[in-house]
Amino acid sequence: MKMPRVVKRHCPHCNAHHEHDVERVRTRPASEMKQGQRRFRRVMRGYRGFPRPKPEGRKPTRRLKLRFRCRECKKAHQPSGNIRAGKFELTG
Repeated sequence: MKMPRVVKRHCPHCNAHHEHDVERVRTRPASEMKQGQRRFRRVMRGYRGFPRPKPEGRKPTRRLKLRFRCRECKKAHQPSGNIRAGKFELTG
């Protein structure tokens, strides 16, 4: 998926439409203290097998998070919702 580096969007801080710079958000490493990870580590301990079935079929596409930075007020906002794409490229 190709997306321009500059798009015109609504800025919630200015409450007007301005040009925004598009940035791709990098995902942080997952926390070991979350409940799902603690449960996974507990189940994996000992002589048992893997707690989930093996995934079948194609690999799923990656989820992308985008951050939009307003050129007027320099504030960034990150709209909810993910974009799924196998490849992602910022153009222009």
